[in-house]
Amino acid sequence: MKKIAVASENGMVTGHFGHCEGFMIFNTESNKIVKSETIPNPGHRPGFLPNFLADRGVNVIISGGMGGGAVEIFNERNIEVIMGARGDAKAAAEAYLEGSLKSTGSVCHEHQHHDE
Repeated sequence: MKKIAVASENGMVTGHFGHCEGFMIFNTESNKIVKSETIPNPGHRPGFLPNFLADRGVNVIISGGMGGGAVEIFNERNIEVIMGARGDAKAAAEAYLEGSLKSTGSVCHEHQHHDE
């Protein structure tokens, strides 16, 4: 069984992982979605969300984009990161299961803090 989390807003894949409305969590067996739930985003602070999702048993995260820090933590927790996804969140999870959704590896740079 794999647990796939999709950073989403109104059922659509969101462009920025940390600022999404919530996460659609899909439990899968034999490459089919057997259960889905949506959990609200508990709040964006550095390093929190990847561990929050990892602690819920998530194996894969799908998002439009994501900061490099989050990607590193997901990698450390052995969670597969798929970036560059768009459109319907459930369709993205299904595309991942079919093997047709590949990560573009687009790391978000727009929120680098140059003035700190």
